[in-house]
Amino acid sequence: MTKKINTKLTKLLKYYNLINYNLIYDNQSINRYKKNKANISGNKELLLKNLENSIENIKNCELKKNATDIVFADGHPDSKIMIVAEGPGASEDEEGLPFLGRAGKLLDKMLHSINLSRDSVYITNVVNYRPPENRRPTENEIKRYLPFLINHIEIINPKILILLGTTALNAIIGNEEVISKVRGKWINKKIGNCFTSIIVSFHPAFLMRQPEQKKLAWVDLKMIKKKISELKIKIEK
Repeated sequence: MTKKINTKLTKLLKYYNLINYNLIYDNQSINRYKKNKANISGNKELLLKNLENSIENIKNCELKKNATDIVFADGHPDSKIMIVAEGPGASEDEEGLPFLGRAGKLLDKMLHSINLSRDSVYITNVVNYRPPENRRPTENEIKRYLPFLINHIEIINPKILILLGTTALNAIIGNEEVISKVRGKWINKKIGNCFTSIIVSFHPAFLMRQPEQKKLAWVDLKMIKKKISELKIKIEK
């Protein structure tokens, strides 16, 4: 177990160095999990650990069988801003963290543009294991992981829930919805025991394929920044 953790940490340090962040010398950022776990309530930490264990113990799951590792979450568990995306890719599967690689770098830039960071939000996916060949999760796979996702949202209890991409939109809002129809507006919705304000936007991977849509994504980001101010949300550091 210690060897596996050390290997992951070494790879993660190389990743941060590669994308030219100064985190390689910043103990606060490198130890984000350790720092954030020390600051959250014992009850929330226990609930998150139990949820992660439940996902790891799922039976007869093709996603789990073909994946390297679970990709549970990243960020600050006490943040009132939660991001839900589709599922892990190859880099995420290898490192055990969401949003690495090129899409992750773009997400970091998007967050930075409205004075946020991975330390000040909480990030997870609809499914916690990488779909083979980076395909979209099937409807049955989404349904199977949806109870875990709802529980995850209940535990974090965000005031703002950001859904990135069609898979996250369909899982939380409904299969009949498309991003072009629902983005750019707020949806107030109760998810499990959590009542939250939802905004839908484009997945960073989509924005890399369709860069002309970045102007609409910027509109969404400005709406998020305004909502943070309106709700007087304290940004976790």
